[in-house]
Amino acid sequence: MQAVVDYEIKNSVKNKLDKSDREFHDWYRFVLSYPPQLVRKYIKEFNLTSEDIILDPFCGTGTTLIEAKLQNIPSIGIEANHFVHLASTVKTNWDVDSIALLNCAKIINNNTLRKLGKHKIADNPTLNSGPFLNLRKLNEEQEKLIIKNSISPLPLHKSLVLLDEIEKYKSTSFYKYFVIAFGNSLVNQVSNLRFGPEVGVGKIKKDAFVVSTWFKQVQIICEDIQFSNGKRFAESESIFSDSRNIKNLLNGRKISAVITSPPYPNEKDYTRTTRLESVLLGFINSKEELRGLKKSLLRSNTRGIYKGDNDDEYVKGFPEIQRIACEIESKRIELGKTSGFERLYHKVTKLYFGGITKHLIELQSVLKPNAQLAYVVGDQASYLRVLIPTGRLIAEIAESVGYELERIDLFRTRYSTATKTYLNEEVVVLRWRG
Repeated sequence: MQAVVDYEIKNSVKNKLDKSDREFHDWYRFVLSYPPQLVRKYIKEFNLTSEDIILDPFCGTGTTLIEAKLQNIPSIGIEANHFVHLASTVKTNWDVDSIALLNCAKIINNNTLRKLGKHKIADNPTLNSGPFLNLRKLNEEQEKLIIKNSISPLPLHKSLVLLDEIEKYKSTSFYKYFVIAFGNSLVNQVSNLRFGPEVGVGKIKKDAFVVSTWFKQVQIICEDIQFSNGKRFAESESIFSDSRNIKNLLNGRKISAVITSPPYPNEKDYTRTTRLESVLLGFINSKEELRGLKKSLLRSNTRGIYKGDNDDEYVKGFPEIQRIACEIESKRIELGKTSGFERLYHKVTKLYFGGITKHLIELQSVLKPNAQLAYVVGDQASYLRVLIPTGRLIAEIAESVGYELERIDLFRTRYSTATKTYLNEEVVVLRWRG
């Protein structure tokens, strides 16, 4: 099916967060998250009201949930990454005393500065001359889990001292807001990380503002919560679970619409995107816990494949997926590629689409008759430059298991450095007749 092009927004800005959309969304956000205006487009098209429930089965940091809440439509999200699940939960919970929250943050701010000052360390990098002895460090296991040079020694020390003060509020309703502010400032302003197609290390910062950047982020959260004071919004819930096993999660609630963006089939390890904050905050403490997290995710990259994975059984009878997997494997052999990851390229392709198939089948049990669905997905060519037309394949899978394909909208195009071509990001629009 030919993609339907949306010319309303320039391609260069389609994925950017508009200034008017920063409330709540900007508390913590994936760099590659889809924009709120895309959610609004399909909420309007699907004619959703407060009598409906929107489901986002791959809810990430909550873009769909926030937009649904702002338009007074009940919503449910499902997310398997623990820290990301926390982010979506916090970003949709505006029922907190923002003045008391800010006052507690001031106490944390002042206590942290006092502790740092005892060791002649200032939050302002221009006031630090060093050398500094006995700086706090991560333990050996934590160091192995994060990307090397993710964060420099002095900012890490400041971050750990700040985190000690935040932990004192763990039993309060304020704690999770402090944690999200910490994750946001850590990744975007304190660390050495940079984000592109994959997360990596950019310019090394020997020092950085830590306490003040965190406090400013808490202030932003408080300002946004004040915006919601006195207004009524629909309920929103984020469930910590695997979207491939959805049947028994909703306790009988029925869904009118799905607006979501699952992972794409490529070599992007989504757990690396949140690895630094997940480790510092104690969500991942060992390789075993990291493995457990990866096993709960849709298989979309070779670093997340394990013995016993069998989602590929769902697409055994799907010729086009089998053909693409065979083409990838044949090309690997032709090019003499022999690494362990390269040997799994064809396997992950089948596991990915098998997982999507399993998800779409499970989903049927919670959908209302005539439910409408929008899946934001992107074509890929990460595996030896073999094109994977993700949107078209998901559309064909959906039709094969009983959904109706209404159309495929072209959301935007992006340039692939691997193939030197433009790849489509599309929205697969489906209907479940029931």
